[in-house]
Amino acid sequence: MASNACLREPSNQGSVVFKGLYSHWATSEDLSNLNLSLHDAGSGLTGKGLGACLRGGEFVFDPFSAYTEGLVTNPNMVLVGAIGVGKSTLVKMQLLRGIAEGRSAVIVDPKGEYEALAKEFGVRPITFGRDGWCNPFVGQIHECQSLLRAMLAAAQGEELNASQHFQVSRLWNQLIQPGEPHVLRTLFEGVKDHLADTGDSAERNLALLLYRFVLGDLAGLFEGPGEPLSLHGQVTVLDLSQHWAGENVALIAMSAIAVAQHALVAQKAPGYLVIDEAWAILRDASTLKWLQGSWKLARSRGISHILVLHRWSDIASTGDRGSAHRERAAGLLRECETCWLFRQGNEEAKEMASIIGLNQIELGLLTTLPKGAALVRYAQYRSVVAFRPDSLDQTVTNTDQAML
Repeated sequence: MASNACLREPSNQGSVVFKGLYSHWATSEDLSNLNLSLHDAGSGLTGKGLGACLRGGEFVFDPFSAYTEGLVTNPNMVLVGAIGVGKSTLVKMQLLRGIAEGRSAVIVDPKGEYEALAKEFGVRPITFGRDGWCNPFVGQIHECQSLLRAMLAAAQGEELNASQHFQVSRLWNQLIQPGEPHVLRTLFEGVKDHLADTGDSAERNLALLLYRFVLGDLAGLFEGPGEPLSLHGQVTVLDLSQHWAGENVALIAMSAIAVAQHALVAQKAPGYLVIDEAWAILRDASTLKWLQGSWKLARSRGISHILVLHRWSDIASTGDRGSAHRERAAGLLRECETCWLFRQGNEEAKEMASIIGLNQIELGLLTTLPKGAALVRYAQYRSVVAFRPDSLDQTVTNTDQAML
């Protein structure tokens, strides 16, 4: 049975019209394969909408509401698409709606694009080093030690060897008391005498790494004088833009994510952790391995990680097909039950189709979606949505990204 009669042109008042997309759906079988209903592909959730579905119905979505209603089994989301198609606008719309419901948000902002959102809530972005330092070592001992090893590995550009692992554990057990805010400084004090050693000992290597955090190029970020910054507001923007072009961006972003996770847990309410320009983090093997571990704790911590990517090739270029690094990155994407897929080039769309299992209809959509529209996959459900920012949304979005 031809299904064209079931499709109607959505209203273009304040929304994007899906010109040229109707030819992708020719039969009711195609609609079934795409998991789109014949009447409306809306989520069925209540609340303030993000935009209109292809056939005109209002589309409402929030990862925590979707989890509560059984639509998804975890709250993590990924947004993928070319530059300038509306990813940042959607993130800000999602945050505004969640914050209005009493949720909190921390944004790891590598390009300084969330200042307007911070201003809307009466705060200013925090820059590590300029505004103070943050202690990422909060929580259970094994989590703190895992983060420390990942930070040291990222700083030296390769995984710690067995001797380094042993030295880190030994020093921690000897020197670090529960609740110690100056972990890096305390550990450095325990090994700084080895800076004068000759040769390539594990102690000297560890001393050199810790020196960077305490007195070297990373000083003032996650160790410093006095007490660390306290992140306790409903909205926090961590501005990493001054480190964006540096070689330590993955390390700094990882540490910022750890700080953000603990800040959200302290709010004692569900919250969003936005990781923009996530390719910089996923390209680093040590950072990716740590992030994958913390990702699995999202549900128990009440955190929705929102991962924002331009293209898969940014990550794929760091590892051969089938490599552990590449498979770990792909696995992280697959663990996001909610995917917002914006327009992509042909090759990028094919890569994404292979990673998360898109069918041919979905693959075709990715190369033709207009700006301000996305294919939304949440568990087994699908919607094609044109986003409609209202006047409040537009106050926190860049003019070039506003989807009118």
